[in-house]
Amino acid sequence: MRLSCNLCILILCALAFCGGIYAFSGFDLLLFLCFYNTVIYRSALAVGLVAGLFTVYALFVFRPFRGLK
Repeated sequence: MRLSCNLCILILCALAFCGGIYAFSGFDLLLFLCFYNTVIYRSALAVGLVAGLFTVYALFVFRPFRGLK
């Protein structure tokens, strides 16, 4: 479970990095890394969506901040 949470966080950080480059320079790094193939591009975004949903699910179900007050 810890490996899947870390993998989801890694995916979200990579997508955020690509989004930041796109926001500040106008160059779509993710589309470039997908070789301008829109099917792969949309699949990468869908994987990012699932990673985000799993991260939110893990925060609610496993409550990692339970001991912090």
